[in-house]
Amino acid sequence: MKKIYSWNVNGVRACVRKGMLDWINTAKPYIFALQETKAREEQLSQNVKEAEGYKSYWFSAERKGYSGVALYTREEPESIENLGIEKFDIEGRTQIARYPDFILINCYFPNSQEGGARLYYKLDFCDAVLEKCNQFVAEGKNILLCGDYNIAHTPIDLKNPKSNENNAGYLPEEREWMTKFLSNGYVDSFRKFHPGETGHYSWWSYRFKARERNAGWRIDYHCINKDFEPAVTGADIHSDVTGSDHCPVSISLDF
Repeated sequence: MKKIYSWNVNGVRACVRKGMLDWINTAKPYIFALQETKAREEQLSQNVKEAEGYKSYWFSAERKGYSGVALYTREEPESIENLGIEKFDIEGRTQIARYPDFILINCYFPNSQEGGARLYYKLDFCDAVLEKCNQFVAEGKNILLCGDYNIAHTPIDLKNPKSNENNAGYLPEEREWMTKFLSNGYVDSFRKFHPGETGHYSWWSYRFKARERNAGWRIDYHCINKDFEPAVTGADIHSDVTGSDHCPVSISLDF
């Protein structure tokens, strides 16, 4: 069984100071996908880049201290690339790693921001990712799209849906895209094992003691194409793991 974790670390250097490397040694992921690293590879110490037993890959935004994704992997991928669209790649939002049994797509989806200021940029990104997933599936590949989608899909995916209807991450257009994505033949792995359950969140505001009160949002996902579904044996949210305003989420695969 292979366990893959995804975690928006909200600054990898800060997360390391809060124990991220110790967590890796304990959790022992097969693959660990990070989002919002906020660092360039040259800014990281060797012990961060060379966690024992792992090869790491880093893709940063052109803007310093912003966005960025990374992978720690026990098995070296056959290849690793980006989305191939400049307006998204300059923000360091996507890594595509090819493995023998599947393609892992590690994404940090844009935040649509207050008043939907970046909504159309976000929806363009979402559609580009869906197109890429569909392309791989049409080629007969299995895909795993993991990361911070910055979307709470349904009312049970956040504590206070009514008061957040006009807020970034729960806008109608974002939720509609998530419905469209899943209807294209993809599966939200967490909901496969926890259908209809409430109170499961992966992000909490730093304000108002939100995490203490579990007033959160589920915006981090592992989604797979339907043909890959038989390989999925579990999916979890690790809300006890601290170090970021997000917690890790995981999927278990058995080939």
